Amino acid sequence: MPDAPDYFSFYGLPESFRPDEAALKRLYYAKSRETHPDFHATSSPENQAEMLRQATLNTDAYRTLSNADHRMAYLLRQHGLLEEGKQEQLPPDFLMDMMDLNEQLMELEMEPDASAQAKVSAEAQALADTLDAGIEPVLAGYEQLPADHRPAALQQIRTYYLKKRYLLRIQQQLATFAARS
Repeated sequence: MPDAPDYFSFYGLPESFRPDEAALKRLYYAKSRETHPDFHATSSPENQAEMLRQATLNTDAYRTLSNADHRMAYLLRQHGLLEEGKQEQLPPDFLMDMMDLNEQLMELEMEPDASAQAKVSAEAQALADTLDAGIEPVLAGYEQLPADHRPAALQQIRTYYLKKRYLLRIQQQLATFAARS
């Protein structure tokens, strides 16, 4: 069972990859006002400590849930699907595509070439766009799924998340090359 607090329960929201962001912000501000130290200055030290704990939890929850990447990683961790430092398996076809992109990056490192770099960059962006388009219906529909269908959706989202992280590293390398030229 995860040790992290349940941020969705904290706000009384359903677990979702696409929460209502306006509602999330309203809840964050409401909790911020509720737990503000100025309103508890004359209360017991225990109550002040609890309000500080609640205020910290509110900040952590909002920071996590208001950022799509952080929210996705958080949800995957909550379901025991992401473990820090563990080597994750990715599908072989994806790894072959990445190997191809990495080889092209190594060639660019040896012989910088603006048009080759643009081609690799476009390939990486096309892969990212395809990944995003493929996962969007799963993310958008997750909240409505019956409980017994959620594990399969979470596995798909986990694979997407890992692929996206891998691809992001390649895009960062490309950005580094672009900055040099």
